[in-house]
Amino acid sequence: MGLFNLGKKGNHAADNPDAEPADSTGRADTPPPEPASLAETVAANPTPAHEAVTTDIGPYDGDRVAVEEFDFTDFAEGVLDLGSVKMAVPKGSQVQVEMGENGPKMLHVLTPHGRLTPVAFAAPRSAGQWDESLAEIAESMENDGLMVAVERGPWGNEVVGRAANAVIRLIGVDGPRWLLRTTVASPVDSADEMATLARECIARSFVYRGSDPIPAGTSLPVVLPEDMADQLRTMVAQQQAKKSGGAPKLPNNHYPPQQNAPSIPAMQRINTDLNNTPEN
Repeated sequence: MGLFNLGKKGNHAADNPDAEPADSTGRADTPPPEPASLAETVAANPTPAHEAVTTDIGPYDGDRVAVEEFDFTDFAEGVLDLGSVKMAVPKGSQVQVEMGENGPKMLHVLTPHGRLTPVAFAAPRSAGQWDESLAEIAESMENDGLMVAVERGPWGNEVVGRAANAVIRLIGVDGPRWLLRTTVASPVDSADEMATLARECIARSFVYRGSDPIPAGTSLPVVLPEDMADQLRTMVAQQQAKKSGGAPKLPNNHYPPQQNAPSIPAMQRINTDLNNTPEN
């Protein structure tokens, strides 16, 4: 699979033959139009349903498309299997596991440009769940002090929140009975590179919903690979031993747990700049 070619964002008059020509008379008696609201923007440009089986660009429906048919070695260290999602992990990246009360909650891929967090959800047969969630996502970002805009990406609408030193971008893809949502966080000066890299990862992703009935909006389970699960169990045991009076030094490995600070400088900046930014 070759590199993922991205389209330009936004609309341009040259691309729209039906656009009204600009008034060249210099008159200022007509006030400029009010900016479109988020709802108006989304209604005018809805996110289309993604063809996840016969398309040349992912994410793919893993229940019907075999990941073994693809060669991602030019891009990735390997393909990470999380049960509900398989994703090509870009070279030079690390993986962190965020634990919840009942086990793994989500997984973060750390890169030199920033961080991406993929989560898959069950969805109705008809598309539209992503666009329906945009208003709530935007409101949450605004409540955290971010300047929010909706931008057009390769799969449709993307929600972008900007702070003084950082950018949060949420990319959603409506697949067949599933939704893949990827949260992308980066410092401002690497936001464009991180957005491009995140899209490259999404295009090399596979979602496994299964055939069981699942309520729409329910996150699909994250199942860690056995080697990562063993590593996590070792870490938990060492932390418990440390609390009771000392433990051996923790191993330095390719999949550091969430509690360890990443060694990538860009991530240290993100953790500082986005202390209160949302993950939803």
